[in-house]
Parts: sequence; structure tokens; C-alpha cells
Amino acid sequence: MDELTDFHRELIADVQGDADAMGMITAEAFLEKVAEILDEAGEASSLSQGYFSGKNGQKTVQVDAYSWDPTDEEGVLSLVICDFVLSEEPQSIGKTDINKLLTRLVEFVVAAKTREFREKLEEASNGFVIADLIARIWKQIGKIKLILVTNRINNSKTDAQPVGSIGNVPVTSNVWDLSRIQRFVSSGQTREDLIVDFAEDFGDPVPVLKASFDGAPLESFIAVIPGTQLAAIYDKWEARLLEANVRSFLQARNKVNRGIRDTIRDEPNMFFSYNNGLTATAEAVEIADMGEGLLLMSATNFQIVNGGQTTASIHAARKLDQLKDVFVQMKLTVVPPDLAEEVVPRISQYANSQNKVNAADFFANHPFHIRMQEFSRRVLAPAGDSSYRETKWFYERARGQFADERARRTPAERKRFDAEFPRLQFFTKTDLAKFENSYRCKPHIVSFGAQKNFGELARVVGEEWGRGDAGFDEVWFKRLIAKAIIFKNLERLVPHQPWYAGGYRANIVTYAFAKVVHDAEQRKRVLDLDLVWKLQRVPVAMERACLAAAEVANDVITHPPAGVRNLSEWAKKQACWADLSKRPVNYESGFFDSLIDPDEARANKRDERREREARSGIEAQSEVVSQGADYWKQVLAFGQSIGKLDPRESGILRACTLLPTRIPTEKQCVAALAIVDKLEKYYPEN
Repeated sequence: MDELTDFHRELIADVQGDADAMGMITAEAFLEKVAEILDEAGEASSLSQGYFSGKNGQKTVQVDAYSWDPTDEEGVLSLVICDFVLSEEPQSIGKTDINKLLTRLVEFVVAAKTREFREKLEEASNGFVIADLIARIWKQIGKIKLILVTNRINNSKTDAQPVGSIGNVPVTSNVWDLSRIQRFVSSGQTREDLIVDFAEDFGDPVPVLKASFDGAPLESFIAVIPGTQLAAIYDKWEARLLEANVRSFLQARNKVNRGIRDTIRDEPNMFFSYNNGLTATAEAVEIADMGEGLLLMSATNFQIVNGGQTTASIHAARKLDQLKDVFVQMKLTVVPPDLAEEVVPRISQYANSQNKVNAADFFANHPFHIRMQEFSRRVLAPAGDSSYRETKWFYERARGQFADERARRTPAERKRFDAEFPRLQFFTKTDLAKFENSYRCKPHIVSFGAQKNFGELARVVGEEWGRGDAGFDEVWFKRLIAKAIIFKNLERLVPHQPWYAGGYRANIVTYAFAKVVHDAEQRKRVLDLDLVWKLQRVPVAMERACLAAAEVANDVITHPPAGVRNLSEWAKKQACWADLSKRPVNYESGFFDSLIDPDEARANKRDERREREARSGIEAQSEVVSQGADYWKQVLAFGQSIGKLDPRESGILRACTLLPTRIPTEKQCVAALAIVDKLEKYYPEN
């Protein structure tokens, strides 16, 4: 069985499992899963499902989801159509079928602009909500993105294609097929090779100067690129040009943006002098030597790692025809694919360091994520009262880690891996942000979607980490898992409640969780997260409280103030959370009895730390053995790579790598675990 077929079968099983658990049809469950991917990939932020299919005259119209951010200066409206096929083997989809599906989206937009079509729709229907939105914001729309998501394999290999315009609004199309979804899930890559052909597709090659010496570890060039050319490149590829840019993922916005716009408008001929320019990377370049100088003909997997705001601002000015005198300096470094994962994030981080953004430092290699990953591979979750064995929660700090860990094992090893790390106990950085920001009573921020929510958590936790990282210890990790258990349990239960009419489940879950935490705090109490961790489930009293809060949250979200028609946008408002926070909830008395005093929670944390410090040699030996030789080899390699191991410590870790042939002594095991604790504090250099 090839890798894509294997992925397809796992995807079908996951989608069917989600559909059964959450009371959805399979197409809805598939679209919900892919919507998270589109958000993380920067393709479409905070998609709202809104299936509608019908006729406008003789023409078929359809839409399955949409995204509109009124704060986005680019004015991009994203519309999604879903094509999900239940089949054992992957099916293919050709250009004819793709065009047929995308045409339904086009026809919906055309119909939405007419009052006659809108007046035929029921005001409570998804079709009316989306059509009414399009009609109201039409003058603000700068671009329409049509996105087809499918679990079939795209044979046409088209990507980011312009398809004309509706009125004066340009329209592009994108296809997220099975292959593209699999690439993103396994490695974070969203596309086939992104080849920017400056000469063929964007007017002219770019004159460059070679900036690296012969024998340099990486080849570098200095260039000056016309603003018109840069805008055209960004118009085609958009956020995919910025995948390696931490600011793109975090959607950072500041005064620089307005300054760039002002310079383009008022002094375009001074743009080159005033602007810091771009830092870019590519996996390969085609350079032509024309005798009088070098020309950059094309770049494979071209990425702008610093200058995302500059690029987007130049693109925004394109429609105003203000770019003919704008030129941008660019440093381009050629980074081979085998070095990209290590080198490109560093270039991005260091290139962005002149503007202080805490969130930028919160990229996948930040020590917070390294520490959470280490805990997730080492800390055993209790069996609880509904299981017979201890397991672990797999934290994926970089896209594809989970898939890679499974793929490199034999079938027998994979079975053991699946038992140790159940798929339901797998979570990502953006999942972590959902759990944590819900608990921090920021459900309106969570409702903005994966990127913006993660950016908010990065900002806050980045600041907290900077003041001192000691609080982010093993107890913090265990309590994070408790939050995940509460959140996931609500996700599972909400669709089955009699008051749930469908839609807005994600908003209801985060709002309900935040409401329970908020109401506990009003009584100067906190949820007993330590008990949730020990049970590995939500206690009955807490579960009933969450459902009671969810019913009230559903009422608040689905009954906005007069004049508000878009419920997804309402859920993103601070006012929505303010409304819910004041609403009374009829909790059962047992809920308040189950809450604990904050001092008790702090005492529990101190007790666990002391217990860990004082654990016996036998317990330490058991833990060391359970980790296995591969784990200790990784610890040894990491410690040596950052130069934080003395000869004695290296020797102790080497003793642990000889498992199971030789078992380290109890004393060695206690010391080995102490070394792990020590290494948690350091930023990785590898």
C-alpha cells in the first residue's frame, strides 16, 4: 500500500469517527478537519461552515463555507466548496469536474448580488446569511478566493489560478486535494514546488550580485526587485510566499504597515531608501550570466522570511497604480532542502529581530515548545478508572512529527506506538492555544481561528516565559492536558444535546469552557485540574456544569443584538463574551462543591514537585527503563549539542542508552532524570 492510499484510509476512518461522535454527516466532518488546515496554512482564516445548494434560474449555485475578516486591509473574501467521496481507494478528479464545482461558487456570488435571489431565501438559512454578507460588503471586497477541498486526487495540477473577475473584483481559484492535504499533515508543506519564474511569468529576470564567497556554506545574492513585479508575484501565491515567516503565521500588525503605505503614496521614489527590504530564501535558483551581469531567472520554493508586511503593503497599493517608482532591495539565500528545516527558521527569526515581537520568538523552536514536547514524550498519563494501561499525550510542535514517528516504525512497532500514543491524545500548537486561551477566558479570541488565537497566546506566554520559565513545569503540562480533556469532551458532547441546532460548535465549546472557569473564579475557586489529570476524564459534576454553560453559550451566540446577522462575527466580539460572562447559569449544587481553593491548587503543585524531587531510586529506575534506549540517545545528543553536559553526566546518559542489554543503577537513574530536568531550561542549538 503506498503512502497516499494509507493516508486516505486513515482520513476516511477519522472523518467517519468524527461524524459519528459529533452527529455530523461525513462531508461536514471532513470540511471541519480541512478548515483547520486551511487556517494553519494561511489559506483562509477562521472559516465558517454554511452549506447551501440551490438554483438561480437554470444555474446551480452552492457554497459550503466562507471567510471574511473586516479588519483585513486586503479585503479577501474566501468561499469554499466541498467534494467528499467515501471510497476505500483514492479517487481522481479532473479539470472538468473541478471547473464545474468552482463554477457553482461563482454563480452563487453572482446571484448573491441580486436582491431578487436574496429575497427568495429564508432569512434563517445559510444561503441568506452568506448572500446578505456578500451584498453588504461588496464595495469592501478586494479579491475573491474560490477554494475547492476534496479527498480526491487532482490530476490537473493547477494551483493559485486567476479565473477572471466578477464585476471589478478579481477572482482566483485553489484546489486542496488529497495529495496537498497529506503533504501539509505530514510535513507542513502545502503545495508542489513553488517555482517563481521571474523571466517567463513576471515580466523580466531580476539583476543580482553574488554576495557569497567561493566555498561559502550557502550561496547568497543581493538584488533590487521592482514593486510591480513583487506585487504580481504576491497576487498569485499570497501567504504561501510567507510560510517560513513567523510574522505571517502570527498575523502581526503594527505601525510599520501604515508607514509603508504612506511612503508608497507620498514618496514612492524614496521607498528604496526608507525601507529595510526583504530577506528571502529558495531551495534552488536559476542564474544566467549575460556577460554584463547576473540575472535571476527563477527560484524554486521561494520564501520571503522577512518583509511580509512590506510585500503585502506593496500588493495592496497595486490597484491604485502607485508602484511604477517603487523598488525593493532583497537578500536571497539559497538553502538546500536538507538544511531548510534547520536554517530557514533561524534566518526568519534573526531577520525579524530588529522589531520586537514576542510572538515571533515563540516559533516551533522556542524552548517552551521544546519543553512541552519533552514532557509529552516522557510523562505517563494515569490509566484512570476506565483503562488498564498508562499512555502518553503526543504534542506536535512542528507539523508532521506524529506522522513521521509512526511512518518510520515497523508494523509491530507502530502497533505499540499507537497504544502508547492514542490518536485521540495527539495535539498541535494551535490545539494547545485553543485549550489554554479558553481556560484564560478569551473565547472571542479563540473564535478568530488558529492563526490569530495562537498569536495571542504567543504574545502572552512569551512575555510570561521571559519573566521566568519555572512555572512551565511538569505540573503545568499535566494541567494543560486536563484542559485538553475538558475541551475535547465538550466537543464530543455538544452536538448530541437537544438544544443544539447545528453549527457554531467550536464557538459554543470555547465559550462554555471559559464560562465555567469564569464562574468558578467569581466564587474565588478554581477547577480541580489535578483530579481531571488523575482520572483522565471529566468528573460528572464538572461535565454537567460545562453542558449547562454550553446551553447558555449557545443562546448568547445564536441570538445576537439587533442588526447583527453574522453569528460567526458576533462570536469574535468582546461584547459577546461580556454578555455570556454576565448571564446566570443553573449549575447543579455538586459543581460548586467540586471546586477547590486556589491555595489548595498551589499546594498540590508544591507537593508534586517535592514528590518528584524525592522519588526513590526504584521509581527512577522504572521510569528510565520505560523510556527506552532511543529516548536516552536523543537526550544525550541534545545535551552534547548545546554543550551543557559534563563528562560525568555524559557517562550517566550513555549508561541509559545501553538499555535493555544493561540496566543502569538506581543512583544512575536518579541522576539521569535530574539531567533531563536540567536540560529543559536550555534553548536548543540544533
